[in-house]
Amino acid sequence: MSLAGIAATSAVVAGTSSRLAKIELLASCLLPLSPAEVPIAVAYLSGELPGGALGVGWAAMRDLPPPAPAPPAVTLLETEAALGRIRTASGPGSQGLRRRELAGLFARLTEPEQRFLRGLMSGELRQGALGGVMVEAVARAANVPVTDLRRAVLVSGDLPAVAGAAVAEGREGLARFRLTLGKPLRPMLAQTAADAPDAMARIGAAAGVEWKFDGVRVQVHRSSSGVSVFTRNLADVTDRVPEVVEAIEALPAASVVLDGELIGLRPDGRPRRFQETMGRFGSRVDVVEAREAVPLSPFLFDCLHLDGEDLIDHRAADRFAALAGILPPALLVPRIVTADAGAVEAFLDEALAAGHEGVMVKSLDAPYEAGRRGAGWLKVKRAQTLDLVVLAAEWGHGRRRGTLSNLHLGARDTVTGDFVMLGKTFRGMTDEMLAWQTEHLLGLEASRDTYTVFVRPELVVEVAFDGLQDSSRYPGGLALRFARIKGYRTDKTAEQADTMETVRAIHERSS
Repeated sequence: MSLAGIAATSAVVAGTSSRLAKIELLASCLLPLSPAEVPIAVAYLSGELPGGALGVGWAAMRDLPPPAPAPPAVTLLETEAALGRIRTASGPGSQGLRRRELAGLFARLTEPEQRFLRGLMSGELRQGALGGVMVEAVARAANVPVTDLRRAVLVSGDLPAVAGAAVAEGREGLARFRLTLGKPLRPMLAQTAADAPDAMARIGAAAGVEWKFDGVRVQVHRSSSGVSVFTRNLADVTDRVPEVVEAIEALPAASVVLDGELIGLRPDGRPRRFQETMGRFGSRVDVVEAREAVPLSPFLFDCLHLDGEDLIDHRAADRFAALAGILPPALLVPRIVTADAGAVEAFLDEALAAGHEGVMVKSLDAPYEAGRRGAGWLKVKRAQTLDLVVLAAEWGHGRRRGTLSNLHLGARDTVTGDFVMLGKTFRGMTDEMLAWQTEHLLGLEASRDTYTVFVRPELVVEVAFDGLQDSSRYPGGLALRFARIKGYRTDKTAEQADTMETVRAIHERSS
């Protein structure tokens, strides 16, 4: 199949609201594919690159050649082969090789293919082909029971691989996928609750409430072969975190799989900045020296396997009990069990006072839904807000095609009078907001390129965000984390927007 066929399916799915229609479209796309093409197509249509990040910077993305004329001529397998060469390029001259390979690929792609691949590479492809929708589409295309396929995905954490096995071998292929020590599962994810009362109302019963750390998610496996530590993206980072290996080796268990967070703590017990934790976690050399400078503390909150028994289908209360039975208190995430929203608020206050992000509210009856954003886990945070100015907006993709969607946001510099960009976001916008901002921003247009409309800095927007991080990408040296739009402040002028001094003060208070 051509890449154009996948791009076209992605666009149609993005513009389709019906879940059943999405499933039918995806299944129809997958049906004629070969077993070699299926894993690639499933990954692309799920908004993922099969082999992970390409190591290509934003500058290379900006300098790509214009689209090729129709008809499209690049196959799916050719596309993934080119991306594989980009991903594996190493050594002297590798950056130049990546740029040339990427330019060569894009020179052969039509405009829809380029748009699709840009979205895929930037992680901003929004097409509604995620989670259960894709699982059901694969099951239909492979003619296998969706329960069998969902279970295989649950324990393998690899939907593309499962899809390839299902298409090639049917139910027999799915039977090979089991929870295997040393092979990570995709982590269960959480939905967001507005506040403690909302979370408790949605759980509807007593819940486990835990501190939410702004750290690095890890999954830890121990077997007779030793201890392995994996990231949420399933990368093996065992050699970077010797303190975690030592802690797990000391546990009274022959085999165990644990889920948790790693965080760097200061001597007073408060969390270090997120980037300090990430800097230590990302260090591949001088680990002994890095450990002395920024030791990482593991806090574990779930047990997926213990001494030969898989626990992912067990109630969360049973998994919590298994966890508490083998871990010393210092390794356990702080947790209470309550049905009282007031107690959740008080526990949230404690977490925030200690410098952490918020709390997780978890159903005591929920299984571990690997790779899914389950309704049994809800995160509660008190987001900060800033009034920022819109500096530009990018044209949307898929369902948002034809509207200005991704906003460039800036704060006012009182010294120069200019506006300093702090990041982008397309989150939090209703259809009504998209329509309004498109019309309004086009009225403020100063210039444009293929993807972006640059506007006069006049429109103020209220932005919620979870924190700030140091950034070399933006001129102010700071970037918003998890920004989303709360609404437009048409009652404010750009001169009344928040300043860089305010932004820096927020950042300093969080350190």
